[in-house]
This record gives sequence, C-alpha cells and structure tokens, in this order.
Amino acid sequence: MAEVAEREHAEQEHPEEGVEERPPSPYDLPGDWYVIHSYSGYENKVKANLETRIKSMHMEDKIFEVQIPMEDVVEFKGGKKITVPKKVFPGYLLVRMKLDDDSWYVVRNTPGVTGFVGASSKPTPLSRREVERFLGVTKEEEKPKPKFRPEWEVGDLVRVVSGPFADFNGRIENIDLDQSKVTVLVNIFGRDTPVELGFEDIQKT
Repeated sequence: MAEVAEREHAEQEHPEEGVEERPPSPYDLPGDWYVIHSYSGYENKVKANLETRIKSMHMEDKIFEVQIPMEDVVEFKGGKKITVPKKVFPGYLLVRMKLDDDSWYVVRNTPGVTGFVGASSKPTPLSRREVERFLGVTKEEEKPKPKFRPEWEVGDLVRVVSGPFADFNGRIENIDLDQSKVTVLVNIFGRDTPVELGFEDIQKT
C-alpha cells in the first residue's frame, strides 16, 4: 500500500510530460475585444493606420491589439491545389482595447474606419466564445482542415484537362465539396452526358 501511495504522490507532483495545454485565450488578455467596420479591401490599410495612430497618440495603455481574422482556404489555380489565407469577415477587424471616450475617438476617427459594430454610443464587446472562434484558439490537432473555395459555380463552362474526356468542354451541373467532385454535362456525340470529375480535372474556360 505504501508503494502505491508513493507512486500516486509522485504522479501528482510530476504529471505526464508531453501533455499539451490549450493555447492561452486572447479573451483573457487586458481589455475587451470589439468589432470595427471598414471599407472592404482596405482592412490591412486600416490596421496599419490604427496602429500608427495608437503610437502617435500614446494610446498603448488603452488600445492593445488589432487583428484581421484569417482562415486557410484551398483553391485550384491552373489545375493545382493551393492553400491560401483569406479574410474570414471581409470589411471587419477586431480591436482589443479599454473602451472610454478617448480610445473610442482614436479608433472611430481612424481613416478607413466606418464605425463600431453595435450601438454607436456604447459598442458591445465580444463574448469569450466569439473571440476564441474568430481568432482560432485551438490545439494544432483540433484545427479545422482548410476550407475549399471553388473558383467556379454551378452553370459555369469548364474545360476537362485530364482523363478520358480531356479537352472536352462542358457545363457544371453539380458541385460536391465533401467529395471534391463535380458533375459536368459534356457533349458526347451530340448529346449532353453527365460526367463525374475531380476538382483537379477541370479548368474554367
């Protein structure tokens, strides 16, 4: 019994090594997270403008961080599958700050910022769940696989680039994102025939 007790005590003092802890949550950092709206396509410029204003107006003790939520998206370019970062919410940025009249003024009057999301006089901070979802707080093995964002839609004309129907043109009838397949209506002997193809087998004409 004594040996068992000693072993249990040792395990408590020295927990298993190699156990990864969840990354620290950005929600637990000083300040609250708010969403600001900008002109779509100007998010990076607005981020740079705001970071410059924070330093020039000595607001580092009230406005701590500016983030543009990103996600990995799989696209096909030239028949090749590539993973590219894309903005999760085009036209929106997240700002971690202590909200008062001064910090509100600095953010609100930054070139390119059109306003806070929420009540104009009292913006609503994001919840823990929202912050962690938008900023992707997960362990490496829990991270979602990159989403596929096709460059074509149902009804688009495409050219088959590989397989027995290579060089045939057709119109997309269905897209199956889960299976990475498309159904293309290919004209064979004067008749439209549905052919199932992989994403890598077609290119937009």
